[in-house]
Amino acid sequence: MTTRTLYLLCSAAPPVFEIAGVVEEAQHRGWDVCLGLTPVAADWLEDSLPGLAALTGHPVRSRYKRPGQPDVWPAADAVLVAPATTNTINRWALGITDTWLVGFVAEGIGKGIPMTTMPCVNSAYAQHPQLPLSLETLRTAGVQVMYGPDGFEPNAPGEKRPYPWDLALDAVDEQTR
Repeated sequence: MTTRTLYLLCSAAPPVFEIAGVVEEAQHRGWDVCLGLTPVAADWLEDSLPGLAALTGHPVRSRYKRPGQPDVWPAADAVLVAPATTNTINRWALGITDTWLVGFVAEGIGKGIPMTTMPCVNSAYAQHPQLPLSLETLRTAGVQVMYGPDGFEPNAPGEKRPYPWDLALDAVDEQTR
């Protein structure tokens, strides 16, 4: 059986604290998981990074490598950007590649890598006029966007409810069949 490689790329939103269980579920589904984080998400998970690297069998990435350094991950068969904050979504759609995670997914559009994103934004952020424009830009570029009734629906600021990780993993599985 050929191993499929999933790049699981996460922004700094509360569901990132559940990432070990998500990695395990993706592995159960047959994925070799490589975990990438925005710099803030890496700061939030700093104490967990060695354990997450051991769980995935790959270093956790959050920064660009130096020129000439080899890639430390196998090539991606699919990418899941979740949870994706307003900041990550807007920077990705606008091509602002000042972080490794956004730089990778911006380039991934041009490389034709199957990509799915599921936002994690509250209803106040969802009212900002740039967010729907950025989501539409990503859809037009071929990114599967899990936002609305079939994905993530914004919650009130401060409201806590489960993040639909299973929907995101199901979407990636379906996209790569």
